[in-house]
Amino acid sequence: MIFPRVSSLLGLAAAAASILPGGVLAALTVVDTTVATPTATASATATAAASVPTTSGLRFAVDGATKYLAGTNSYWIGFLTNNADVDLVLNHIAASGLKVLRVWGFNDVTAKPAAGSNTVYYQYLSAAGSQINTGANGLQRLDYVVAAAAKRGVHLIINFVNNWSDYGGMPAYATAFGGTKEAWYGNAAAQKQYRAYVQAVVTRYANATSIFAWELANEPRCKGCATDTVYNWAADTSKYIKSLDPHRMVTMGDEGFGLPTANGTASTAYPYTTAEGMDFARNLGIATLDFGTFHMYPKGWGMDDSFGPGWIQDHAAACKKAGKPCMLEEYGTGTNHCTVEKAWQAASLAAAGDGMAGDMFWQWGDTLSTGKSADDGNTIYYGSSDGQCLIQDHVKAITS
Repeated sequence: MIFPRVSSLLGLAAAAASILPGGVLAALTVVDTTVATPTATASATATAAASVPTTSGLRFAVDGATKYLAGTNSYWIGFLTNNADVDLVLNHIAASGLKVLRVWGFNDVTAKPAAGSNTVYYQYLSAAGSQINTGANGLQRLDYVVAAAAKRGVHLIINFVNNWSDYGGMPAYATAFGGTKEAWYGNAAAQKQYRAYVQAVVTRYANATSIFAWELANEPRCKGCATDTVYNWAADTSKYIKSLDPHRMVTMGDEGFGLPTANGTASTAYPYTTAEGMDFARNLGIATLDFGTFHMYPKGWGMDDSFGPGWIQDHAAACKKAGKPCMLEEYGTGTNHCTVEKAWQAASLAAAGDGMAGDMFWQWGDTLSTGKSADDGNTIYYGSSDGQCLIQDHVKAITS
């Protein structure tokens, strides 16, 4: 999902000016070497086996049960500076019966926030040397989310870079290393820094019990590129992540573009084409990607909301053919949330075990110490009538 960076909301990360692309990434250094959670050790690999989420055929196996999962997204939770706010959100998510929460594992800046501002950022990109911020206003904020989620039985999908410029993203890398956003996938210097960051995050949480999956990127695209570009990058990167953490699941984080219909015919509708350099069915064949993801914003793609159920069914068919579960990882419509999105949830649940294994609405909304969390028009607030319809009622439908 594309969303604005607004520093005044929630005490979120850097102000917009602080993430404007600039500088050149160089050797990796660390701002603060005090790490709040253990890094990878030999004993960390023992976490694996039965204790971490995995796939089971066309479903997920979580907490000793194989089931269809309901979840949501909160890109901002790792940028909160008040632990009580994090606890409140995770308490509400857990109480609602949602099992998976997708959060941003990235927050890049190209200008350091003013000293004492307490602005959260995870990585500083600079010509003098890129720095991973493991301090109190850096990855220690994500540490708290990871630990707090574990206490409540909430499992996290953590991704590593944004396709969009929000919170850094590929455009910042492209500005730092030259070329375009589309060239990011083959830019050796950018990929070296990206992998350094991936390694830092993955090894940091090697012992965490709350990690559901590692995600390569948020909505990767490569407009006008051959589909080999993203395919080769995804194959190489997911293999690298598996070398760091062989037990946890890895997924793409894409929107599901480039797809045949369930009956095998081609569609000329924009999301079905490979115009964005994506081939969903082919990418599913990458051995080191454990499940498929797709998103759904029909109006944003120039489609009607009635487009939704067919989009879900066609992805379910592709995932079933590949023998991997599908997660409807983001979905939203600007209006009539209950009426429209309830039908989408029903379509996904109808294909449970037949390709679909879960859905995660965009995005979670709550009332924090600073007021209401960010509302991009798709936000479903805890305790609202839409929340009753799309959260409580949906969980009841799943458990029944």
